[in-house]
Amino acid sequence: MPYSVLVAGTPGVGKTTFSKELAAAMGSCRVIELGKTIAAEHLYSEWDDDHNCSIFDEDAVEEHLESLGVFGKENVVVDFHSPDFLPSEWFDLVVVLRCSTEALWSRLEQRHYTEAKIKENVECEIFQTILDDCREHFGEDKVLELQSVSIENIATNVQSVLAKITSTATKAH
Repeated sequence: MPYSVLVAGTPGVGKTTFSKELAAAMGSCRVIELGKTIAAEHLYSEWDDDHNCSIFDEDAVEEHLESLGVFGKENVVVDFHSPDFLPSEWFDLVVVLRCSTEALWSRLEQRHYTEAKIKENVECEIFQTILDDCREHFGEDKVLELQSVSIENIATNVQSVLAKITSTATKAH
């Protein structure tokens, strides 16, 4: 039975690394790094100079994902920082990765983010903005919060998600 996982979290928490590891553990699985897809497919309406990022077009992103025809047909892991516009029915599970503010600050510095952008993302993590948005949009039962402070967390988190997938699949039959 195909399974769709959305991996969300503040930029720098480890979504892409985790998504690739999860997909490998799931076997035959497509990974969609939505941020890269938005850039590659020009699914944005404008550029924000203050934040040094694109303002993506939610409708265009949703249409593009729908055109791929993967949801409900194959295993898929979608990785994105701001997913609360995507249809809830597309995903069986939403994993929200969290991170300590110290580790997050360091990771964003390594990416050469501006201090203002680092502060904004650290505040987002402190106030658990993405977690709350995902719980509100996708529902408490569908959201799994996991800590992603160190590389050691990845294997444990992958196992937690695989256990959740197995548990969900067992209940469905």
